Amino acid sequence: MPGASGVNIEPSCEALCRTLVSQKGLQRETADISQSVLYTSLMGLLLVTDNEKEQLTIGSGRVGLRNIGNTCFLNAVVQCLSHTRGLRDYCFLLSYRKEKYSKEDAKLMEAFSQVLSGLWDMNEGDTCVNPRKFYSIFKEAVPYFSGYSQQDAQEFLRFLLDKLHTEINRRPYVRRTGKEPEQKYARFRISEEAAAMWKKHLERDDSRIVDLFSGQLRSSLHCSVCSHYSNTFDVFCDLSLPIPKKSSTGEVTLRQCLDLFSQEEKLDKENSPMCERCNRHTECTKRLSIQRFPQVIVIHLNRFTMSRWSISKSTTYVSFPLTNLDLGPYGPLDSGPVLYNLYAICNHAGTVNMGHYTACCSDENGWCFYNDSSVTPLSENQLQTNQAYVLFYQRSNSTTTTTVRK
Repeated sequence: MPGASGVNIEPSCEALCRTLVSQKGLQRETADISQSVLYTSLMGLLLVTDNEKEQLTIGSGRVGLRNIGNTCFLNAVVQCLSHTRGLRDYCFLLSYRKEKYSKEDAKLMEAFSQVLSGLWDMNEGDTCVNPRKFYSIFKEAVPYFSGYSQQDAQEFLRFLLDKLHTEINRRPYVRRTGKEPEQKYARFRISEEAAAMWKKHLERDDSRIVDLFSGQLRSSLHCSVCSHYSNTFDVFCDLSLPIPKKSSTGEVTLRQCLDLFSQEEKLDKENSPMCERCNRHTECTKRLSIQRFPQVIVIHLNRFTMSRWSISKSTTYVSFPLTNLDLGPYGPLDSGPVLYNLYAICNHAGTVNMGHYTACCSDENGWCFYNDSSVTPLSENQLQTNQAYVLFYQRSNSTTTTTVRK
């Protein structure tokens, strides 16, 4: 088994804080309100840095989760999140306790952190961890998941991230006094409009979940009557990609799924929104692109499609890159290469009514296959199957928590 690892905090922030304070660059007695806020923020950062300077010793993470009754969907997702280093270390350091401002109790976050602590316990005394307490608290928050029926892993992931975010939101709850006036950004460039909308989002929703998983989608509409362009921006925590029909080789690539997701779509009058210039519903074209790239991008391969009478599952083999997935072509024109590396996969085997979820996750010693309580090493050439359902990619040129092997 791999050895333990530790987490080192970059000293640059600490040095900056100490320099400002030692030079008395900020005088609390005489500072105005903006300086006071800055002083408090820097001192808070200094205290957090002091607390996090100690090495965080962890085990290999190669520990399973007990199935407590059709909970393979939960086990697979938790293993994938457990290998999301930015979230894992945040839980270990109990950082949410230091920065928590939400009025909600962080019961779910505490239980989730306990599960992760068990999975990465340095002693690794248990062969598997029991997630019963965590699942019980989750079902209290989301009664839809009560009972013992098979649930969808991607749906569970969305609910879980949303509930964790709510508990650790850094922004205090602000009561809405009524419908807010709709703001117009027509005079701005697209980048400025997107930035304004993102800033508005962060004024209400700002957490470690947002830091890691949240991105921004741009939906562009082009009116076929007056040629007017309009843009809307939406926050996303995962990309749900359609799977195109099989090619002549019987294989589909992830890039083809992304191309289909972002290709221009024609909308008729009945299905189109109202044109801002024509002030009526017109035929138009719609196109989706990524405006802001998240640190971690979760890609959901939409294998389940609903028809009028039933739900069917696609077993199409979708090949995907393990390293250097470039999402730059699906973003703004000036974005350049935006590279991601794969670190976890949630798989679904079986049919719509009877299936089983597993996970494949990478650590510093390679890949492992997580099948509830069973954990076995895996080679890279075993990762590509027609069971891949949710892919977890980490941006390779972003700042992440550094782990050092002992």
